[in-house]
Amino acid sequence: MRKTFFALAAATLLAGAAHAAPSEYAIDPAHTFVTFEISHFGASVNRGRFDKKQGTVEFDKAGKSGKVDISFDSNSINTGTPSFDKHLQSADLFNAAQFPTIHFVSDKFHFNGDKVSEVTGQLTLLGKTAPVTFKANQFNCYQSPMLKREVCGGDFEATIDRTQWGMNYGIDWGFAKNVRLVVQIEAIKQ
Repeated sequence: MRKTFFALAAATLLAGAAHAAPSEYAIDPAHTFVTFEISHFGASVNRGRFDKKQGTVEFDKAGKSGKVDISFDSNSINTGTPSFDKHLQSADLFNAAQFPTIHFVSDKFHFNGDKVSEVTGQLTLLGKTAPVTFKANQFNCYQSPMLKREVCGGDFEATIDRTQWGMNYGIDWGFAKNVRLVVQIEAIKQ
């Protein structure tokens, strides 16, 4: 009877540990970058980034689950060329005046062993929402010697068809539809 009681107690404790609540993380804007790349007539690649971003991550290593909620300000587009930034912010493309926020909310983390391999979710752009899968090029959690807290992050990328969100500028002239999104993200455990 005593062995049965201890076995049951141990099983209950292990089950509780396996289903612990996910940890909360806040995105570190100094180590998080959202960039985009699009071919310019096959001759070169236009690149830009969003300088203002914010969000949160929930992550449960043991339960192999997580959530991401990240948004970035379309008025903070930075290509290094102010006139190009203004055109990107115009109604032709990102329409930043009407849609100042681009938003991604994940619905599932996928794992390969203990590592995150991809994150699926919904991207809202120009007032339209569609599914996107970000593949993880690398992912890791570490104890930050400076912050004295756990930090998790990685490099993720996806290629989207911008016309799915109604961003059709230049398609008739031969501008590319596909845009490569690269998200370098680190988040600090709260």
